[in-house]
Amino acid sequence: MSKGLMLIISGPAGSGKGTVNAHLLGTGDFVYSVSATTRAPRPGERNGVNYHFISKEEFLSRIASGDMLEYTEYCGNFYGTPKKEAEAVLDSGKNLILEIEIDGAHQVKEKYPDAILIMLLPPSFSVQEHRLRTRGTETEDKILARLERTREELSDVSSYDYVVYNHDSKDKEAAEQILSIVSAEKCSLRRNAEVRKKYFGE
Repeated sequence: MSKGLMLIISGPAGSGKGTVNAHLLGTGDFVYSVSATTRAPRPGERNGVNYHFISKEEFLSRIASGDMLEYTEYCGNFYGTPKKEAEAVLDSGKNLILEIEIDGAHQVKEKYPDAILIMLLPPSFSVQEHRLRTRGTETEDKILARLERTREELSDVSSYDYVVYNHDSKDKEAAEQILSIVSAEKCSLRRNAEVRKKYFGE
């Protein structure tokens, strides 16, 4: 059985990552990476489903032992991707989705050069701003901060392998593009280096 692929799907606020990823998970070929965190669970959150809730001491121990693919500290709490859980998914033949930001993506790429980095974007900056304003869930200051963060993130977009645009009401089509990327990657010669040996039975 061939190993699954590791997909890092990043995108600014308003890009529709959650909706597009839900389409991918619905195929049964993808597993969503559950992050670990040192923050306390919020009402309704379940351990192992929303996050792996662990102590700060355990998190730091995992960093020291190399058992975190990537991590960051935010507002006094650590967040990161456990390595063992990720490798178990890949070994099962399923494709793993990591929904993380650019900094984390670079950390993973250093450890797993075969990871596929996909930037999911709204069709334009103006559409992103419109989406953030019309969903009515954030203050003006927060919206402006998110838009500024997008400018910072896209200054480094060339480090990604693919870009997929998520047009309004076209999230299923965006997911289908990602499925096409996965199919092409599985056929790439860099992932099939033993083709001659397998073909001739050498």
